[in-house]
Amino acid sequence: MRGPHNILRLIVTGATLERTGAMAQVMAAFDAPPLVRVTMRVLAWPFQWLGYRGDSSVPPATRALTALGPAYIKFGQILSTRPDLVGEELATQLRVLQDKLPPFSVAEAKRQVAEQLGQPVETVFADFSEPVAAASIAQVHRATLRATDEVVAVKVLRPGIERAFRRDIDAFYFAARTIEFLSPGSRRLRPTDVIAHFEGVVMGELDLRLEAASAGEFAANTANDAGFDLPAIKWPLSGRRVMTMTWADGLPLGDNAALDAAGHDRAELGERVLQLFLSHALRDGYFHADMHQGNLKVAASGDIIAYDFGIMGHIDEYTRKVYAEILYGFIKRDYRRVAEVHFEAGYVPADRDVDAFARALRAVGEPIFGMDASKISMGKLLSYLFEVTERFGMETRTELILLQRTMVVVEGVARSLSPQINIWQVARPVVEDYIRKNIGPRAAARDLQKTLEVLVRYGPRLPGIVENALIRSSAPNTSPPAPSRLVPALWAAGGAVAGIAASFAAFWLI
Repeated sequence: MRGPHNILRLIVTGATLERTGAMAQVMAAFDAPPLVRVTMRVLAWPFQWLGYRGDSSVPPATRALTALGPAYIKFGQILSTRPDLVGEELATQLRVLQDKLPPFSVAEAKRQVAEQLGQPVETVFADFSEPVAAASIAQVHRATLRATDEVVAVKVLRPGIERAFRRDIDAFYFAARTIEFLSPGSRRLRPTDVIAHFEGVVMGELDLRLEAASAGEFAANTANDAGFDLPAIKWPLSGRRVMTMTWADGLPLGDNAALDAAGHDRAELGERVLQLFLSHALRDGYFHADMHQGNLKVAASGDIIAYDFGIMGHIDEYTRKVYAEILYGFIKRDYRRVAEVHFEAGYVPADRDVDAFARALRAVGEPIFGMDASKISMGKLLSYLFEVTERFGMETRTELILLQRTMVVVEGVARSLSPQINIWQVARPVVEDYIRKNIGPRAAARDLQKTLEVLVRYGPRLPGIVENALIRSSAPNTSPPAPSRLVPALWAAGGAVAGIAASFAAFWLI
């Protein structure tokens, strides 16, 4: 019965958007063509009685997404950081989805805490407040440890959240498969793989033990980052549905009036949040992948404090180098090199024209330079990029989804702090520093040293590997190996020995 259930869920989605008045608002915000607006409303109108009413005291889009549940709320959180895409009015309305959703009862929170910690709440905490923040998946309470009088934040998952997400993810899978069936051209975007990736991320976010582990690793990586701080996890007071950490005092990064009143430089904060993200992604390959305003504060000292580590991104070293070279190529306006990197990494099919792709990239990049950043339409830029990827047969890279999404979110946060910010100018020193340290002769020497370390571990087995290669090259005949088979085997063995020699040379040159 999954199919009918998912169809009904998608119908309810459209009906809720129409019933709450969000359909017209969303279509206008995205500047949808008149035909699309009319078609969507005509399809949804007969079913609007099936839609949720929601809270009539809040604006239409916020009302609809809140009524539809946590997966839709996540979508709204992303849009709230992009006033350049949806307009300032809608972005402001959606911002309440970050941490100001209706909370569940304190009694239910205490019940879960007691169950997870194996002892009554009163035994552990001297006080336990009403919810101070409520988001799509969990809510946070301020508490004081009875043993030390230390103020802490206690995060508790929403009851029934797992089942609610499973229902929506099933519907998303159904929609993705339907789109792939009805529109073969959409398969290059791999919508089903995208939903699978989203599912993996969400399921990890629903186990707070994994979030605590992520916070610990992130803290170790960023310990020496100036102007950046993280709360510390209290492991003995954390479990699958409950996480306790030190309390972080500060102003919300999305409250510009409060930041101005406190004397903080918003332009500098915007630059710093963007550079911190790029540094974590390129330097560490491990970054906070949910960096909207609801997860960031500014301490009295001016430090940016990040929390909520349920969604973290990881990219391997090779992908980092590719990403850095692409960014650096855009910064240097070397579109030919950007195109070559796409082909070398396999992002564009090898049978496409690299020169034509370079010209298309130039059309994307050139409008950015020499212009006031506030005059650049990111919506039109993203629309043109989509046309370029379709024309050149690029497929969605699921391993880069979080990186791409977080780049969009962080840029939106930076723009909300400083509308005039130019992301390319701000990114340049971080990317150049990474390029200098990780791409070039010394970096190649380090890579050879790593190769040496691997080969040294396998050194004692090398004679056996060569012997087995020779035996396989001559099988199934018992006669001496044929030259056509023997040469590749000897070439492989010689390559291994040459690799060891080159690695030793590199080791001594470093």
